[in-house]
Amino acid sequence: MQTQSVFEAISGNVRKVIRGQDRAIRLILAAFLSGGHVLLEDVPGTGKTTLAKALAKTIAAEYHRVQFTPDLLPTDILGVSIFDQRDQDFRFHRGPVFTNILLADEINRASPRTQSALLEAMAETQVSVDGRDYPLEALFFVIATQNPIEYHGTYPLPEAQMDRFAMRISLGYVDEKDEVMILSEQNRSHPLESIQALVDKENVIGCRAELAEVRISDEIKHYIVGLIRATRDAAGVVNGASPRASLTLMKTAQALALFDGLDYVSPDQVQELAVPVIAHRLILDPQARFAGVTTAGIVSDLLKSVPVPV
Repeated sequence: MQTQSVFEAISGNVRKVIRGQDRAIRLILAAFLSGGHVLLEDVPGTGKTTLAKALAKTIAAEYHRVQFTPDLLPTDILGVSIFDQRDQDFRFHRGPVFTNILLADEINRASPRTQSALLEAMAETQVSVDGRDYPLEALFFVIATQNPIEYHGTYPLPEAQMDRFAMRISLGYVDEKDEVMILSEQNRSHPLESIQALVDKENVIGCRAELAEVRISDEIKHYIVGLIRATRDAAGVVNGASPRASLTLMKTAQALALFDGLDYVSPDQVQELAVPVIAHRLILDPQARFAGVTTAGIVSDLLKSVPVPV
């Protein structure tokens, strides 16, 4: 099954459950099919959990949800070795991170130590416990959420750890028409109950292999690097985006190209992804923050100033 067909099947199924979020679904699937992870920063009740469940059901994937709390320990996520009296040996009991799709709900409510345990698993695609390495699933995708307006009792993710996420996305509120439709569809039952698997995990893994075949010219590579390097010299920015941002922007742009039925990356895909891929990686100085400058605004301005290849 080609990537465009996989994208249409998954996005069509998810849109049956998540109304009015076509752009967010497209971006999330670009991260998913390119091997990245997503941070959803939004207020409660906008469908973050439902989206993750719908995605898992659509591809017949294993799904786990972890509610992050201040007392959550790294072992609650990774797993723990327990002494087996019968075998007189320690046996590792796998934690919820050993899954295909993991929803890390309210990740900023857990301690930095617990956050780091998950972020290490995301970066290394393995878990190290008691000196032994345990590989994670070949298809492993983390959707982490945090509430952007409630900071009491939270531990905000350090900027260096934000770089581990391919994108930061906000779903936001849907328009009135879609909200009325949500009421009608959930009057008797939830649409999630009728979701059927349309593709399988092997299809998704095959899509990831297909991404590498998407052509990306030297001009587009220079454009991507030019955008990233421009963030390092932008006014008000203490720390710009890293080379990891360049790689993420390239891979997710290749995914969007396949979604659009193209075998090459154009500036359009790069520009569509620039803000969700780059903005959360920038660190502003205090004066810029107090002046109301936003990282998304900086990236948007750079898109207007950095020359676009023709």
